[in-house]
Amino acid sequence: MIVPTTRLIFWSGVLLMSGALAVLLEPGAAVPVLALILLYLILVMLDATNVYGSLNEVAADFPESVRLTKDKDSEITIALTSSKSDGKSRRLRVGLDLPSEIESPQEAILTTLPGNGTQVNVGWPCAPRIRGNYPLASVYLETTSPLGLWAHHRTVPAETQLHVYPNIQKEQRNLAAFFLNRGTAGIHAQRQVGKGRDFEQLREYIPGDSYQDIHWKATARRNHPVSKVFQIERTQEIYVIIDSSRLSARRVTDPEDGKTTTQLERFINSAMVLGLIAQKQGDLFGLITFSDRVQSFVRAKNGTAHFATCRDALYTLEPKSVNPDFEELCAFVRLRLRKRALLFVLTNLDDPVLAESLVNNVDLLSKNHLVLVNMVTPPNIGPMFSNPDATETDDLYTQLGGHVEWQNLVQLKKILHYHNVTMTLITHEEMAPALVSQYVNQKQRQLL
Repeated sequence: MIVPTTRLIFWSGVLLMSGALAVLLEPGAAVPVLALILLYLILVMLDATNVYGSLNEVAADFPESVRLTKDKDSEITIALTSSKSDGKSRRLRVGLDLPSEIESPQEAILTTLPGNGTQVNVGWPCAPRIRGNYPLASVYLETTSPLGLWAHHRTVPAETQLHVYPNIQKEQRNLAAFFLNRGTAGIHAQRQVGKGRDFEQLREYIPGDSYQDIHWKATARRNHPVSKVFQIERTQEIYVIIDSSRLSARRVTDPEDGKTTTQLERFINSAMVLGLIAQKQGDLFGLITFSDRVQSFVRAKNGTAHFATCRDALYTLEPKSVNPDFEELCAFVRLRLRKRALLFVLTNLDDPVLAESLVNNVDLLSKNHLVLVNMVTPPNIGPMFSNPDATETDDLYTQLGGHVEWQNLVQLKKILHYHNVTMTLITHEEMAPALVSQYVNQKQRQLL
């Protein structure tokens, strides 16, 4: 499709107004003016002929999928080629139909396409703001005629998927010490020998060793006591269970940068960080997401490809306006997970009905697995007079209501402890360090 440019409209207006004024002032100038206008129209038509169809030979190639990271500056690469090798370069104006969730400082990018069939790569800067999967439907191309009087527009279908993954760089910076590999520093470089389940080696008996650790056959062969040494298990199964029901849509504010996000976003980032730590420890990491039903289940494995699978299972997860079904979750875990595993349940239990539902069904999990329930502390919930900024009467009533809810959560924590379930209240910005700390603690104490 060709459209007139601003230059064509301007010069057409100048020519018509000047011609009309000349005819009014000098009626005998009508014939020269008409000849000039006719010459101008021929020139305009020739210019339109030169630009018409000039983009039909231009092809735009896209990757089938583009992986982006939330809140991280990235680029979408477009490969432009021309099948017509006439030696004439073309000045192109390129535009992308990006979704509103992906911001870009550019409305259009100018580039030159050589006429010898050489491919030109155009990098489109962008910054995704919301994770998810978004289609990129088309790219818009525009070129102008030799005189700049006409513009040729063409829309090229893209059929590209933009995958925006969670950004865990902030959590990784907070846990930088866990990713070091210098001597004995760093969690994955630590080696602990203890009363584990995996046999490591034999050594001579030391006074104080348990009789259960004596290897009697080796003792008989060597004629002196020999003890067995065990190491901490390296292939434990770690699962993060994420609640994506209605309460996970609560907005929380980061005190560092003032940005708001949902609790579910924190759940996802913390789960991915814990998966990286478990992978470095050699454990098997898996995922379960649920709301009113179990939405996804990723069997615990290890490796870079498996971590990518877990990431793909999480990056499109969104809160749902339903209540969580703990009964179905517990029954599902009981049927699918036969081996004893460490379960991190990320949920919200300040609703008494939901808390009662978990208590009634948690025995299905705690009898066979080690269950750690983690909950983000809601705002204004805590012991009475814990906020020194409360000066008004309304603030005291707010603290009183928060104290009552805090007492209910403390009581729930005691009830869950009776069912061999550990419950922890943490702030949303400390969730990732808290989960890693719990994981390391269970690993050291060899409770699994």
